[in-house]
Amino acid sequence: MVSVGTVVWLSSELMFFAGLFAMYFTLRSTTGGMWAEETAKLNFPFALVNTLILVSSSFSCQMGVFAAENLQPRRTGRLFQFSRWGMTEWFLLTFVLGAIFVSGQSTEYAMLTSEHVTLNSNAYGSAFYMTTGFHGLHVIGGLIAFLLIIGRAYAAKKFGHFEATSAIVTSYYWHFVDVVWIGLFLVIYVLK
Repeated sequence: MVSVGTVVWLSSELMFFAGLFAMYFTLRSTTGGMWAEETAKLNFPFALVNTLILVSSSFSCQMGVFAAENLQPRRTGRLFQFSRWGMTEWFLLTFVLGAIFVSGQSTEYAMLTSEHVTLNSNAYGSAFYMTTGFHGLHVIGGLIAFLLIIGRAYAAKKFGHFEATSAIVTSYYWHFVDVVWIGLFLVIYVLK
C-alpha cells in the first residue's frame, strides 16, 4: 500500500515539474535573444560534474535497496568491503553525494549572482531559479528522508519488511528526483 501511495504522490510531483518545464519553454519562446545571452553565463563543465555526482547517487541508492531487500541494515565486513555494505552505508553514501550536489547548486547560484543573474533580474533568471530551486528543495527533502530511514534502521530492534519497504519507497522518490534533474540539465545546459 505504501508503494502505491508513493507512486500516486510522485505522479502529482511529475505534474508539478511538467508545469515548471512549461513555464521555462514559454518564457524561452517569448524572450528571444536574451536567452542566448544569459545561457552563455552558465558553467557547463561544473554543471556536468554536479550532474554526474547526482546520477551516481542513484546507483548507491539502488545498492542500498538491494541490501534492504536482503534485510541487511548494516555492513557485515570491513569498512572498505563494499560488497558487504548494508543499507545504511549505501544510504549514507547517497546522502553525501546528494549533499555535494546541493552544495554545487549553491556554488553555481553564487557564481550566477556575481554575473547579475538573479531571480528577479529577468525572465531567464526567474525560470532558471524557479526550476532548479524547486528541484533543489526536492533533493533536500530526499536527504531528510534518507536520514529518517537510516535512523529507523538503527532504532529497529529487528530490521524487517516494514523498514525495507520504507527504504524502497524512499528510493522511488530519489530516482524520480534524479530523472527530473537529467531533464532539467538537458533543457537548461545542453539545449541552450
